[in-house]
Amino acid sequence: MRITQPTRRQCITALAAGLAGAALPALARAAAPQTAVEVWKDPNCGCCKDWVTHMQANGFTVTVHETGNAAVRAKLGLPTRLGSCHTALVGGYLLEGHVPAADVRKLLKDKPKALGLTVPGMPVGSPGMDGPEYNGRKDPYDVLLVTKNLMNSDVSTRVFTSYR
Repeated sequence: MRITQPTRRQCITALAAGLAGAALPALARAAAPQTAVEVWKDPNCGCCKDWVTHMQANGFTVTVHETGNAAVRAKLGLPTRLGSCHTALVGGYLLEGHVPAADVRKLLKDKPKALGLTVPGMPVGSPGMDGPEYNGRKDPYDVLLVTKNLMNSDVSTRVFTSYR
């Protein structure tokens, strides 16, 4: 069997094909539509702004309503005890508080029958509550999956992700 050297043209063609193949996943990600998130928050809340920045940095397109969130939270059926400083909607799900983008992606991928996710309160170390003013402090917290019983409208939760 005779082995021949590839021509210069064949080498350039192979190299170009390899580079194009390597670039395709990045181009596909760049061209992929971003997931829209709609947020209601207090106009003076800095941690909410930081959470919005976290979501944008993780590929979400965010629309913000600077009108507070209590009325929206109540309309969506989330009890005050599960509340936080901002409320959002994404893909038909409710997000309450400082929910990490990774958990939002998991929620949208798994599509459970639920109202959505909440991080009650404002735990230090969660996205938006992790700025330099906290000196690296990270308190443990849970992201809760919120479900609603359609028969009696009872709201219940279970741990979706635990951050320890």
